[in-house]
Amino acid sequence: MTVAEGPQVRPGILTIDPYVPGTSQLPGAGPVIKLSSNETPHGPSLKAKQAYREAAEKLDRYPDGSSTALRNAIGARFGLNPDHIVCGCGSDEILHLLSQAYLGPGDEAIFTEHGFLVYKIVTIAAGAMPVIAPETNFTADVDAILAAVTPKTRIVFLANPNNPTGTYLGFDEIRRLHGGLPSNVLLVLDAAYAEYVKRNDYEAGIELVATTANTVMTRTFSKIHGLASARVGWGYCPAEIAQMLNRIRGPFNVTGPGMAAAAAALEDREHVARSVSHNDEWLHWLESEMKAIGLNVTESVGNFLLLRFPETSGRTAAEADTFLKSRRIILRRLENYGIPDGLRMTVGLADENRAVVNALKDFMNGAPADA
Repeated sequence: MTVAEGPQVRPGILTIDPYVPGTSQLPGAGPVIKLSSNETPHGPSLKAKQAYREAAEKLDRYPDGSSTALRNAIGARFGLNPDHIVCGCGSDEILHLLSQAYLGPGDEAIFTEHGFLVYKIVTIAAGAMPVIAPETNFTADVDAILAAVTPKTRIVFLANPNNPTGTYLGFDEIRRLHGGLPSNVLLVLDAAYAEYVKRNDYEAGIELVATTANTVMTRTFSKIHGLASARVGWGYCPAEIAQMLNRIRGPFNVTGPGMAAAAAALEDREHVARSVSHNDEWLHWLESEMKAIGLNVTESVGNFLLLRFPETSGRTAAEADTFLKSRRIILRRLENYGIPDGLRMTVGLADENRAVVNALKDFMNGAPADA
């Protein structure tokens, strides 16, 4: 049987470039410094690990399909009505569910020039058309987003802070964006890195969701809480939107151990505070050191930095990536984000951060790659 005789994929699916995560391994023996995926260097809370182990004793039982205990824990932590919370297999699943519920053929979804790659994937998967709004200095531009709105627009996706640039919009700009959107357009605020932001003008989106009918905020336990492998995320939605997502999500879309670990992670505020303090210290140190080396560094409020390299032969981002890998250091290449001259570096442990700085000093000074 030829391909033409088999099942035919829906138009548009073949135009999707599969999401490719950051490199995790290198050939050969020896330890690797992996700073390519914005994972916390401190790992999950001990309380979360213990809760995961205990829940693993019940792997023969289906988890609570409504994530009741976790939704209650999130609600208690943030002062939210649990009925307005939908949990998912990472915040990625919430983005997929929103697209399935509110996008279809003939519709459009807007996201910014260097926004999270999943926005394009979920848009095309729903049969809709992705629309890219240009950024200004690697930062979302409200006027550009509003200029891209048409009668076909149904969703605006905005990562705030944005990955991979680390930039953000203050609350006044978010309100201006929302105020300029038609009431039938859904504003999705992806706040995966919200816990790291230490700016007085930042708000993750809770207030806007609580006071409007067309805003959703998504969050994840993969970043500050260190539960990336457990795959737990959530969305805070107006009641009607939560109801729609619950109609189409899988009946057991979050694992029992994942829910238990996430709920326990919320209780360990000291662990989160230590992680935030470490990130704040080393983010600023790295920014200063990278600028001193001669790299172009975008100011970040997340747990990562966008490093941009010269186009000069011997000093390019691709060559820096090869050099770092020779030192068994992995950062994130950014060609698929439209930033071919950039590498994204996660803030690591103290020794890891120093190792990257020293390696890049050698690279920029013309040292040969290690054999």
